[in-house]
Amino acid sequence: MLSVFNVFQEVKGQTSHRVLVITVRVVGPRQKGRGGWEEKSRACFQVVTPSRAPIQSVAYRISLHKMPSIRETLRDMGVSAEQILNELAEKSTDDKNGTVPTPLTNYLDTQYFGEISIGSPPQLFNVVFDTGSANLWVPSQSCSPFSTACFTHNRYDASQSRTYVENGTGFSIQYAAGNVRGFLSEDVVVVGGIPVVQVFAEAASLSAMPFIFAKFDGVLGMGYPNVAIDGITPVFDGIMSQHVLTEEVFSIYYSRDPKHSPGGELVLGGTDPDYYSGNFNYMDTKETGKWEVNMKGVSVGMEMMFCAEGCTAVIDSGSSYITGPASSVSALMKNIGAQLDESGYKVNCNTVKTLPSIEVDVCTVTFRALDVPPPTGPMWILGANFIARYYTEFDRRNNRIGFATAV
Repeated sequence: MLSVFNVFQEVKGQTSHRVLVITVRVVGPRQKGRGGWEEKSRACFQVVTPSRAPIQSVAYRISLHKMPSIRETLRDMGVSAEQILNELAEKSTDDKNGTVPTPLTNYLDTQYFGEISIGSPPQLFNVVFDTGSANLWVPSQSCSPFSTACFTHNRYDASQSRTYVENGTGFSIQYAAGNVRGFLSEDVVVVGGIPVVQVFAEAASLSAMPFIFAKFDGVLGMGYPNVAIDGITPVFDGIMSQHVLTEEVFSIYYSRDPKHSPGGELVLGGTDPDYYSGNFNYMDTKETGKWEVNMKGVSVGMEMMFCAEGCTAVIDSGSSYITGPASSVSALMKNIGAQLDESGYKVNCNTVKTLPSIEVDVCTVTFRALDVPPPTGPMWILGANFIARYYTEFDRRNNRIGFATAV
């Protein structure tokens, strides 16, 4: 019997609410035909919250393309991502010049990017649209010759842009895997056809591991201003200030069909009814300034197993997996008979009695373990594998997140 992952928000003193039970897959590659194991192996995310019909609005679209993740690229080379993470953790030290540690983010499993432009004339970059951060950075033409990762990506050349404005303030981010260092600049950034004058970071130094293997050039944070480094106004806030959006929202769709092109879409200012069925169901953010919600519990079958006292769930487009505390994920995987190896948890599909007989011997489970220390953690992270099941709307005006069943 596969585990059931229940997440729900308790609403007291209100009666005009519906309960939406939504499910996410816990095992990997899609099999051909209907009724296969992917459709029957699922986890539940239960939301008790008001629902409404979609409001049609003027929206701007950015196609998202799926790519091999850094972890997958390393695995194909016979290199363990976990070993690299451990080595980087041992070498990492606190930076006295303002480096901001972001332990939740390593981009090893990021699989989706979209195209933006910077400068006049436009210089094109493939970036990860990341709800877990709030800054924009891309590699710089002035990269250090010792930063080999820079030279495998598109680089911003300020000398070629007539709208460039010098800033020069130092910038540094220390990720769980790797670091980015450089300086701030200002130029015109175009996202989904919307131009915005933006302060961003030119990365003059990228750690070779893991960025040399990344298929994306940089990161565009879709988080709140309070999580932005150096108090920089995020790109989406700059867009909202122009009042070009009918609604102060953005939505993310990831296709579950590996042959579908593009792999997904980011919609600024609304949602696309072609991407979901039914209505959106909303959860208020845990606190203003973070794309986090309160989760009441995680259960296996009918038994509540984890965070019975409540815990935090982060909706993170920069992550691929559903991630939880190591002890909880280990117990969850033990319940479904999954085994841990260097590439993650795997389960022999033929041993799962509730699944039909199939030809695949091993299935990859879309759960990962990550211990986040207090006061930030412990927490669960619902990444792209969750968003692929549930079209997700991020509502800045009302500080809430909406979920609808993806099609």
